[in-house]
Amino acid sequence: MFSNIRSLIFKLDPESAHNLAIKSLKFNFVPDILNEDKNNPLFETKLFEKNLDNPIGMAAGFDKNAEVYNSLFKLGFGFVEVGTITPLKQYGNPKPRVFRLVEDEALINRLGFNNLGAKNIIDRIKKNNPSGLLGINIGPNMDTKEKVNDYIECFKIFHEVADYITINISSPNTENLRNFHNQIKLNELLQTLNKEKKNFGSKTPITVKISPDIDDREIEQIAEVLLNNKIGAIIISNTSDSSRDILKNIQGHQKGGLSGKPIELKSTKLISKFYKIFNGKIKIIGVGGVDSGKSAYEKFLAGANYVQLYTGMVFRGPNIVNLIKKELKEILSKDGVKNFNEIVGKSK
Repeated sequence: MFSNIRSLIFKLDPESAHNLAIKSLKFNFVPDILNEDKNNPLFETKLFEKNLDNPIGMAAGFDKNAEVYNSLFKLGFGFVEVGTITPLKQYGNPKPRVFRLVEDEALINRLGFNNLGAKNIIDRIKKNNPSGLLGINIGPNMDTKEKVNDYIECFKIFHEVADYITINISSPNTENLRNFHNQIKLNELLQTLNKEKKNFGSKTPITVKISPDIDDREIEQIAEVLLNNKIGAIIISNTSDSSRDILKNIQGHQKGGLSGKPIELKSTKLISKFYKIFNGKIKIIGVGGVDSGKSAYEKFLAGANYVQLYTGMVFRGPNIVNLIKKELKEILSKDGVKNFNEIVGKSK
């Protein structure tokens, strides 16, 4: 069905198409998705000691205001991450700010953490109990002078309703946010968060979402900080503000974060490097170009314990989880494995 209406959807500008998708999910104007492989032992796993039907998650950025997470669970996602959410409501950057690169199966966005603010969103979540594992992605307001305080404020607001909280230090669309990749700054941020977390007795796990545009030296430094601060998981990776030389679409010059197929290999290589350093001590959520069983398979081989997607659903439609599972099942059956975890980190 999606293949029949995709051309119509793609005539809308990308942000309008996204808003339409949110409204459709919010009011259940979507076809029932037949989950043929629900509870298949091949895909079952755990994230932060909670059972998942499958390791395929919706990445932050799709459901920014926590409006449709339960609809996404119905589409088959094993877990959903909402946000990025900031303490105060903000509009984000001027429009147009999302660009669809059809030939490249990619998006470029410079949204700038547009969201309704923490207090509005926490009220919504409390009124709509999540039917699956919910992650909440937090970040600072654009005009804040104390970014660390913004992270703390959001953590305090959301820790009781979140299954995990992601510290987003990697969006290219908030000025100086990526400075937190600096070893000293990142360590100070995580130490402060862990101290505050202890003060109000929270056990909510913390994950950190990093940029794909880091070098080997930064990889080693970031890994050391995450290990020292006993972080539960790392999300590899966010969008890229480079990687433009391989793009075909004329809008490839647009400023913002690039997502989708063009960053698939980049993120997969990054996963492999972190996996070798972590040696199983920190879980890895792999993001970047996941839109098929093969792309998910490559992420698992590199060392990802879970995958997330967003751009993939833009191009393949709302049935993407079942499409990935069907393709992945064929690949794993040939490998003779009983559960996908058997192949994690097994790339040659």
